[in-house]
Amino acid sequence: MFSYYGSKSKIVHLYPTPKFDKIIEPFAGSARYSLRFWQKDILLVDKYPVIVDVWNYLKNASEKDILGLPKLKSGENVNDFNLSEIEKQFLGFIIVGGLESPRQKAGSFRDTQNQKQILSNIANQLFKIRHWNIKLDSYENIENENATWFVDPPYMFGGEHYKQSNKNLDFKHLGEWCKIRNGQTIVCENSKADWLDFKPIIKMQGTIHKTTEVIWSNVPTEFDYQMQSLF
Repeated sequence: MFSYYGSKSKIVHLYPTPKFDKIIEPFAGSARYSLRFWQKDILLVDKYPVIVDVWNYLKNASEKDILGLPKLKSGENVNDFNLSEIEKQFLGFIIVGGLESPRQKAGSFRDTQNQKQILSNIANQLFKIRHWNIKLDSYENIENENATWFVDPPYMFGGEHYKQSNKNLDFKHLGEWCKIRNGQTIVCENSKADWLDFKPIIKMQGTIHKTTEVIWSNVPTEFDYQMQSLF
């Protein structure tokens, strides 16, 4: 619903479909996989309190709440408006997209009309998340149940952009943890990582560099045999 650094919005359709009725995202972020299969029993977990607070705000917000939020002109600050702290945090992801934390000051990239459209799209999707469970916690504390686990952590190389709560992961421990999940496990990374036996999914053109997204899964996928390109 909201833009976040490392979002899978452009490639979420490439990941395997869930084989279980429950989806668990231990590094929730913007939860693009869960949004794609929103009818499932969804559990989002994240160590970053702002992410958890924003998701819980959206879960309980009405369409009127979202549509009534101000649309900021370039240079305006969320603190200039009569808003709650969580509304400021949420808007901080709307006024400047694709970042690892909410901003206070609006830039020129997303004008008021663009913000209006984003908020309208979010308001129209609120019904999808009413039944979701959203928790502030660390991945290793989640009960190991039969589910589809969509594991999209801060990457081994590039994770320095995330907030401290999700930085400095022990990737060896995370890899072993992924291997013993009950059910279906899907792990995201880029091709520089080696903490699991990753397979390439797609080549992508980033803002500066080309990157290759990779996947590890405890069940066979089509990516064991092929790779696509997105430029």
